[in-house]
Amino acid sequence: MPRVAELRAFSIESRNMLNTSTVACSPAERIRRRFGHFLHAAELAGLIVIGLATAFAMAQEAWKVVLAGEVSLTDLLLMFLYLEVLAMDVRYLRLGRLPVRFPLFIAMTSLARDLILRGATDSPERMLMTTFGIVLLALGVLILSFGQHRYPAEVGDVEDDVRASR
Repeated sequence: MPRVAELRAFSIESRNMLNTSTVACSPAERIRRRFGHFLHAAELAGLIVIGLATAFAMAQEAWKVVLAGEVSLTDLLLMFLYLEVLAMDVRYLRLGRLPVRFPLFIAMTSLARDLILRGATDSPERMLMTTFGIVLLALGVLILSFGQHRYPAEVGDVEDDVRASR
């Protein structure tokens, strides 16, 4: 029975936290809250547009591959870029946060695609610089992964981030 009492107390506490209409707010606080809700809605709309546009672009690329009757490495890398953008979009929609590694993976794939597309026509210096950029991004991912495993975020910090994003 103590468990039921704890759940009731938690439920009442949660309702009190959510019910802010009984607390008197200043006009500035109401404006700040409304603006915050507007920004949240604009962010959500932008993420939906990005997801739909990415899915449409991926479908267009797949259709081009079907019509051409062959698949090149650059086509696959471009579709992989689209998948990474979609994964990043979905993760942000679900969790309200985004690991820095996602954009780094996208940048590495984009540079690799650029290197393949321009390989024959590029100067050796440009190819070397592009390769160096990929290596630097890979080192960045490695450092971030090491830091995440060596110094994990506190559970409270993660929960605070998720709560703040809602």
